[in-house]
Amino acid sequence: MDIEEDIRSLQLDSAEETNGSVTPEDVKPEEVDKSEHMDEDPKPEVQAEPIDVEPKAKEKEIPPTQDEDDEAEMMKKRHLNVVFIGHVDAGKSTTGGQILFLSGQVDERTIQKYEKEAKDKSRESWYMAYIMDTNEEERVKGKTVEVGRAHFETETTRFTILDAPGHKSYVPNMISGASQADIGVLVISARKGEFETGYERGGQTREHVQLAKTLGVAKLLVVVNKMDEPTVEWSKERYDEIESKMTPFLRQSGYNVKKDVIFLPISGLVGTNMKTRVDKKICPWWNGPCLFEALDAVEVPERDPKGPFRMPIIDKFKDMGTVVMGKVESGTVREGDSLLVMPNKAQVKVVAIFIDEDKVKRAGPGENLRIRLSGVEEDDISSGFVLSSVANSIPAVTEFVAQLAILELLDNAIFTAGYKAVLHIHSVVEECEIIELLHQIDPKTRKPMKKKVLFVKNGANVVCRIQVNSMICIEKFSDFPQLGRFTLRSEGKTVAVGKVTAL
Repeated sequence: MDIEEDIRSLQLDSAEETNGSVTPEDVKPEEVDKSEHMDEDPKPEVQAEPIDVEPKAKEKEIPPTQDEDDEAEMMKKRHLNVVFIGHVDAGKSTTGGQILFLSGQVDERTIQKYEKEAKDKSRESWYMAYIMDTNEEERVKGKTVEVGRAHFETETTRFTILDAPGHKSYVPNMISGASQADIGVLVISARKGEFETGYERGGQTREHVQLAKTLGVAKLLVVVNKMDEPTVEWSKERYDEIESKMTPFLRQSGYNVKKDVIFLPISGLVGTNMKTRVDKKICPWWNGPCLFEALDAVEVPERDPKGPFRMPIIDKFKDMGTVVMGKVESGTVREGDSLLVMPNKAQVKVVAIFIDEDKVKRAGPGENLRIRLSGVEEDDISSGFVLSSVANSIPAVTEFVAQLAILELLDNAIFTAGYKAVLHIHSVVEECEIIELLHQIDPKTRKPMKKKVLFVKNGANVVCRIQVNSMICIEKFSDFPQLGRFTLRSEGKTVAVGKVTAL
């Protein structure tokens, strides 16, 4: 199991690194708000009294302050989390950087600074990626390691970009990025040879698509990047070839290609067909949308603001109290709320809520939040824990029943009772063991077969009982799809995807 321990340690290292990289940015707004927090700390009891909440709401209606106007404005815009996935070197970080530049999040001077920095490293074409790849290791190697995070807005939508690593050593980090996303942008390189490498067996294009589907990324924008490359030069033949090869694979991975997938050509490096449609002189055959239009047109998934509160914790750090980060999967949270940190049942109080850099009074499902809590120490929280409502808390289990689709077992491996793997479910990463195979599912009828099964091979669908070493918080897929779908990985490969059917 050494390799799995490596994966686990990789995951933990990256959590610590993310910790390091998130904090400096995140400290800024709170520094400004310090006087505000000073007021908050001495009187936690006052907030706890429900009677006090009512007058506050009324005051809010009469004289709306600037902050509340901004908050209302922010809430009016829909919010989407977009994860950039794809094979290493397809241009994910460059495309993400270009989006931030085109949407005015990064100014010309910063770009010039990055351009000079990249030139000094003899890596002229990497300068756009520096916007997303912020740490030195990523810049030197030209490989994303952590999940980069940034924000931009269009007329109708606020977007959170999650730039996932493409390299196969960092797939656990990619999983943590994709588990927070609503839609995926699959970046494919049109350059001769590069698409083929990513698409062949063992290439990250395939694994990322399968993982994205399992992790609940329902809609996919397939952007064919590097169309301006000398080996391509906006060739319609090359674009069609990539689309015709990808379509059957996307279908096989569970995507409805007509409804849930959009293909479009771009150049991430120079920004062609991104904010505005590509000039007919450059690409006479393209009549579809540009990237920003396609992103704006994506429908927001259904979410329940009135449901029980659920927020899987992806990271935590200390900053004038314990701060946890994550994406709200269900329900609404307000300043002053009492919540539970599961599975250790720690009762906590919400002291402050931040969306991006803005302090807000409440937040609903789909938002990526930083929540400052009182009543719990940072050391008592791990990523994979879930912040949940007190009245309807999330179940914590060490054993569950699941339906699994076996994708690709390692050579000579047999999937049977006693099989061990690493389980990834929302932000949980735990070693698990198959305790018992209950029955196999007939691929034609989709019904359980009567014959008792002792082992299964690649491509099989099977219902089994799974056990984990320590308590984890999960839901049945039928109740909460986001918290009930998972992947099993072994020795750095995804071997199966599944859904929780009974707890």
